[in-house]
Amino acid sequence: MTTTEGLVPITRDYLARYYDKYPLPPIPDGVTALSARLRALSAELAAASPFSPEEEHLKQEASGVPAHKIDENMWKNREQMEEILFLLNKSRRPVALQQKSTPEDAEIVSTLDDCETKLKEMLKKLEQFQLKNADNVFNTVMTYMPQDFRGTLIRQQRERSERNKQAEVDAVVSAGGSIHDRYALLWKQQMDRRVQLAQLGSATGVYKTLVRYLVGVPQVLLDFIRQINDANGPMEVQRERYGPALYTLTKLVLAVRLYLHLSLARYGQKKIGKDDIAVLQQAVVIYTEEFGKFTTFIGEVFVNAPFFISAEDAGADSRKNDEYRETIIPAGKTHEVILSVEAVNSYIAWDFSLQQGALSTLLDIGFHVEYISPSREKTLILPYRRYEADQGNFCTVFAGSYKLVWDNSYSTFFKKMLESRSQAPLSTTTLTTPEVPTTTCSPLPTTRSS
Repeated sequence: MTTTEGLVPITRDYLARYYDKYPLPPIPDGVTALSARLRALSAELAAASPFSPEEEHLKQEASGVPAHKIDENMWKNREQMEEILFLLNKSRRPVALQQKSTPEDAEIVSTLDDCETKLKEMLKKLEQFQLKNADNVFNTVMTYMPQDFRGTLIRQQRERSERNKQAEVDAVVSAGGSIHDRYALLWKQQMDRRVQLAQLGSATGVYKTLVRYLVGVPQVLLDFIRQINDANGPMEVQRERYGPALYTLTKLVLAVRLYLHLSLARYGQKKIGKDDIAVLQQAVVIYTEEFGKFTTFIGEVFVNAPFFISAEDAGADSRKNDEYRETIIPAGKTHEVILSVEAVNSYIAWDFSLQQGALSTLLDIGFHVEYISPSREKTLILPYRRYEADQGNFCTVFAGSYKLVWDNSYSTFFKKMLESRSQAPLSTTTLTTPEVPTTTCSPLPTTRSS
């Protein structure tokens, strides 16, 4: 388990300085001109035959503003490449091109084959890039997790989750879903992963209990994975610095798809001109070259980017944990904490230690957990027990209200004995509890008896 002592999550200012060392080579000026040229050619084809509703949608998307998130653009580019390859499939080309009826048709076929080869290669590279990037993020986060069975639980959960996601995609394909349907699901799944990751850093979800309270993950890691998804968090620096180049490439691939769709759909009415097919080919060549350069560059920058930095570099003090407050439990008293659990199959966890001293044989603490029904009836979830040593445990619960009770009254039984045999003060219990215990999975109060 890698230590994060003295570290804080990356800040926008620090990340900006880091990216200063990695300037992105500019996208050629001709890319924007090619996109405009392809949209103009598409408009000319509309004169030969009005746009269908589907084609009108493609036109609006090609002339619109790309999504702001870098990963969403990556998925959009991947989707467009698959859509273009679908159009370029030999069995779906116009009959004249399949038969190569004329020398001009044969020349167009050769150009389309070349475009198909380049896009297939780029699509494979993009798929590998996304897989590698996802693994890098997950593995980096896992280096800060305790390397025992609890870390294994997180890995196993991720594997199950990914298998379930793949099954969902397979079901869409089996049901005859379109490429767009499949990618709409893939992007939804990607957003689900973000929510899942954010739950580690926030106060919701089973992961909060499993990872933070049972495993003891550093707060700085939880802060990082919570803020990584923020719209105005440190990752916004990535979008400002490298987003514009990616947006330019996204608009180009959308223009390629629009023109190719329209030209092949109207091939019987108007064959593709020699100059026009040259523009298409040039666009595909530049797109695949520049997109390949972009993914290689961005992959190297991201994999080397810092997750955490020193508080001094961040220009701030290390984050103080202000989620807890100490409560002194005098001898002969009890302390109760009410917790609200919102999700089924959640956990309530606790951990407290007893400070040992000369009278250690007489120092202990009672503890039990109750479920409180909506009608205020109480059900014992964990039976009352006396604890004489450090204890930590958890229990699975369903949604509802729970009461955790620490009982320090046992000390009163020995009050006279303690007063007569020792001048040591009667033991008290120090309990650390959350200020607002309303999280989905309960936090870990810490009890000390001295």
